[in-house]
Amino acid sequence: MVKVGDKGQIVIPRDARKIYDVKPGDALLVLGDQNGMALVKTEIFQSAIDQVMEGLPK
Repeated sequence: MVKVGDKGQIVIPRDARKIYDVKPGDALLVLGDQNGMALVKTEIFQSAIDQVMEGLPK
């Protein structure tokens, strides 16, 4: 669990950074809807998009 600071910032706990291999300077994508939000490393998101695009007709 994290708290949002006065500037809207959060700190990702050390254990979570280690598990998900999040390092300083990494770009994270914020995904959300009415029920909540999630952080995804942009490289993982891009990889998923690339896989979907490979299956589409050209």
